[in-house]
Amino acid sequence: MLLLITGICGFAGSIIARGLLEHLPGVKITGIDSLIRKGSETNLEPLRALGIDVRVGDIRNEQDLADLPSADWVLDCAANPSVLAGVDGKTSAKDLLDHNLGGTIHLLEYCRRHKAGFILLSTSRVYSIPPLASLPVEVVNNAYRPVFSSPSAFPQLSTDTHSSRPSTLVSRPALSPLGLTEQFSTLPPISLYGSSKKCSELLALEYGMTFDFPVRINRCGVLAGAGQFGKADQGIFSFWIHSWARRLPLKFIGFGGGGHQVRDCLHPRDIVPLLIAQMGDAGRKVDPILNVSGGVESAMSLAQLSEWCRERLGPHQVASDTNPRPFDIPWMVLDSSAVGEAWGWMPRTLMPPILEEIAQHAEQNPDWLELVS
Repeated sequence: MLLLITGICGFAGSIIARGLLEHLPGVKITGIDSLIRKGSETNLEPLRALGIDVRVGDIRNEQDLADLPSADWVLDCAANPSVLAGVDGKTSAKDLLDHNLGGTIHLLEYCRRHKAGFILLSTSRVYSIPPLASLPVEVVNNAYRPVFSSPSAFPQLSTDTHSSRPSTLVSRPALSPLGLTEQFSTLPPISLYGSSKKCSELLALEYGMTFDFPVRINRCGVLAGAGQFGKADQGIFSFWIHSWARRLPLKFIGFGGGGHQVRDCLHPRDIVPLLIAQMGDAGRKVDPILNVSGGVESAMSLAQLSEWCRERLGPHQVASDTNPRPFDIPWMVLDSSAVGEAWGWMPRTLMPPILEEIAQHAEQNPDWLELVS
């Protein structure tokens, strides 16, 4: 099997590439990466040393893709992953859309030409912000938790649900104690970043149906692990632990400044068995869009993460800022039970070993944040 992995020198792409080499006998991998994300250059030569053909190029440039060999599958791990992209003054809205959506279009054209299957690593941030922001929550053990006794805690099914979806998905609630299901609304506003990924999902499905190649879309929760290029608006678990280890300033932002907002996390290596299954059974009749996440077992608030850091790394003060940030929501946990039913998948690495892995990396690489910032 011949694979093309985009964004291969990024955190997720590099770990997935290594995992596929280890667990997929006979696989040959070509990768492409623009190296514009600081820190990604550190993965270039190590991946080449494993026998991977890594090209420095940009998926926004059609010629860079035209020069690549034909592949059986494309794994799209390339994206600007920040929910603040396009509004933070660092990246323009056009640049964000060129990268996340324009790049996807070029990849889908590549798949059309080569009849390659397409797997998109999408995001939980395609889900609608207003119902999430207004979700009734309570503080339990220093973390927000939805109040399921309230009728408003169960938003209507997304208007993009259609009858061709398997009945098992159509009948799912939009929100359960396990988290958001694939039925949760994806109506705007979802941020420019979320919209770029949602549009990529729709185009991937259209291309796949029109030009007859398989498409799988995996909506991932927060990815986390050692070696991540963590920042405050992306890779929050890595950013928080590295900053704590260095005693750098940290701040609870919004929601009263208590740090009660919750996210779940997933290690990219846990995605590898799912990818192997999806590529090995391209014709399986399951929904092409599925949540892939650590779920409630790997969910934690910033306040709880700070407690963990205090016990593991020693004391440190965290400031509070009650001013909200754009697109912030109090609670985001994905229900991945559908992908378990469809592909027999479940996360294998839960929160404690992920946090410990990051802490050890922080201790061994004290200048990591300077490298990637």
